[in-house]
Amino acid sequence: FFEYSSLMAELLDMEILSVPLYDGSQSAATSVRMAARINGRSEVVIPRSINPETRMVMENYFKPDISITEVRFDGKTGLIDLNDLRNKTTSKTIAVFIENPSYLGVLESQVEEIGQIARENGAEYIVYADPISLGIIAPPAQYGATITCGDFQPLGMHMLAGGGQGGFIATGDDMKYISEFKDLMFGITETVVEGEYGFGEILFDRTSYGSRAEGKEFTGTSTGLWAITAGVYLSLMGPKGMQETGQTIMQMSQYAAKRISELQGVRLQFNSPFFKEFVVNFDETGKNLSSINKSLLGNKIFGGKDLSKELPDLGQSALYCV
Repeated sequence: FFEYSSLMAELLDMEILSVPLYDGSQSAATSVRMAARINGRSEVVIPRSINPETRMVMENYFKPDISITEVRFDGKTGLIDLNDLRNKTTSKTIAVFIENPSYLGVLESQVEEIGQIARENGAEYIVYADPISLGIIAPPAQYGATITCGDFQPLGMHMLAGGGQGGFIATGDDMKYISEFKDLMFGITETVVEGEYGFGEILFDRTSYGSRAEGKEFTGTSTGLWAITAGVYLSLMGPKGMQETGQTIMQMSQYAAKRISELQGVRLQFNSPFFKEFVVNFDETGKNLSSINKSLLGNKIFGGKDLSKELPDLGQSALYCV
């Protein structure tokens, strides 16, 4: 756990992590709960383009005392509407929560401005990050995030039938944040032998193991075994390996998007840079996505994820990924 946390902290450019949470959606929900305990507020601002599965977990986890305020995004760029964000971020806002890259794959180029809006209103700035992107993209801590969270599934885990995920939350070395983590944490501590150090559990009473009803939150299923996988992966890859992997993903996704958008009637939905996911629009083909994906499946190809029900404003669009 100590080695996993140390490696993740280096990748995220933050000092403190707990043991893994259940998954990324859990880490997102708990990050907001942490922020709410810090500032005692009751509303969180999230983008309309958030991963719908993450949003469902948040809604369930926030009841009955935290409400969600949704911010629009630009239909041409996929970026958050800053004017709408300014209007909806207030003295009641717990935190401004964004994904970068976003669920739609877009790299949010306005991250510093978003952080400024959060700070001006005394809110925390929470960024959900894809750890496999951090070999080539600045970690959220470098553009003002006070809490970084996400899912470390990309760090050496194979695709499984609903499992194979682990959530992470990282903060700076500040007791204001450290005391609000709900899960076990491990640090270096002095032993009875002078000059000798060992690993120890930190602030055990924070947890539901330590004080049950008095704990910060209930800790259910953690995914500690996956910390071994992520730790081994990061140590084998090193900074150079993470950089090469991120660069390869980005180059291949750009190539795939370019080739797909050359098909007649097919275009990219957004004109912003993206990492591994990108949205493809099929409106001008005169076909709907269900028939397109059915035809692709007939050729043993899984088509992109149909976004027409989640985000009907985008028309017949699908999320592709490399």
